[in-house]
Amino acid sequence: MKRYKKNDNVSYTLGTTLTIELLKEKIEYVRKVYFHTKLEQNEVIQKIEVLCKKHNIPIEKSDKPFNILSQKENCFVIGEFNKFDTELEKNKNHVVLVNPSNSGNLGTIIRSMVGFGITNLAIISPGVDIFDVKTVRASMGALFSINFEYFDSFLDYQDHYQNNNLYPFMLQANKKITNTKFQKPFSLIFGNEATGLPRDFLRVGTSVIIPHSKNIDSLNLTIAASIAMYEATKEEF
Repeated sequence: MKRYKKNDNVSYTLGTTLTIELLKEKIEYVRKVYFHTKLEQNEVIQKIEVLCKKHNIPIEKSDKPFNILSQKENCFVIGEFNKFDTELEKNKNHVVLVNPSNSGNLGTIIRSMVGFGITNLAIISPGVDIFDVKTVRASMGALFSINFEYFDSFLDYQDHYQNNNLYPFMLQANKKITNTKFQKPFSLIFGNEATGLPRDFLRVGTSVIIPHSKNIDSLNLTIAASIAMYEATKEEF
């Protein structure tokens, strides 16, 4: 057992809720579940035990993995799983992140995606590792309910999913989000946390701005993405 590194073949769910989501959605990739020696028995823990027994997943009671992987005192369950690949669904709504650099932001966006019924995520490289334990934790297990795919460039993404209507979110855009009709299947496109999208994206699809006061330079990426997802899907809920 060692601290997570990007080149590892495995990653971890740090917490009971995340581990339950892993077992529910991607049980075929689970290698082992760890219980802290101070873990108290309850219905959720019994559910984990039943699922592990049914699928021949070993359970190990040991504090060592928690000392290595988790700095939180209230973490009593860890799931170890093999990393996996997925492909985006064609003719479905997508979120596209161009060069995301923050693991926590990525996980939070994934959680919002699932909340708004968007389950396909494109990441344009270079981009943060989707299996970073910080990403997994911030997603609250929503990572296991989406399809994701990395692309070398935005043009590469376009080549693969030509039917999607493109909506880059930019401060330089002229069309306000409240005046935008999102045509399905759509791709909501966001830039890096620090720099946003390059100006070249003004020529891509329909560029959109989320108006805000002049008291701030821009909205946080996770906030902007959540607002965009809400506006694009609000008629469905």
